[in-house]
Amino acid sequence: MNEALVTVVGNVATAPDFKQAATGAAVSRFRLASTVRRFDRGRGEWVDGSTSFYTVWAWRSLASNVVASVSVGEPVVVQGKLRIQQGDRDGKRWLSADIEAVAIGHDLARGTSAFRRVAPAKPLRVERNGPPGDTEPAVPSAASVAVAGGVADARSAEMTGAIPGEMPEMAMHANGLNW
Repeated sequence: MNEALVTVVGNVATAPDFKQAATGAAVSRFRLASTVRRFDRGRGEWVDGSTSFYTVWAWRSLASNVVASVSVGEPVVVQGKLRIQQGDRDGKRWLSADIEAVAIGHDLARGTSAFRRVAPAKPLRVERNGPPGDTEPAVPSAASVAVAGGVADARSAEMTGAIPGEMPEMAMHANGLNW
């Protein structure tokens, strides 16, 4: 199968939105603004051209890392599969350009970044409520409540709500999440 892989350089236009799919997979999305810049020889300066907007979708560990690492206004480089979708809503035609991201990173031509490797989460240790062979459900011990590894960031608590006015096909892949 031939798929259009693209690399887009731009600025994060909306805060990454994070949800957990019914299958347990993490999914995140944000809007990316990419503006063409051209050198105007007559004026001797760079001028902005048109701006294109993309909805960037990230899955699994990439989704978690995006929410912990990317903020509105930051310059990023996104590589992924381009999906152009169109449809009708309330009698009006709409067109959506989505990118299912394979890789996302800060644009180091426009600033610096510090990389932090994320350790894989370790499973919770549980203590049984009764003797061995008891069928009563296990309850996590107080010591196991903190899971080692992963990325924690205050931004992830702010990721609620949806990006208004969108109905991309990718949302259906999120197994019925309320975006």
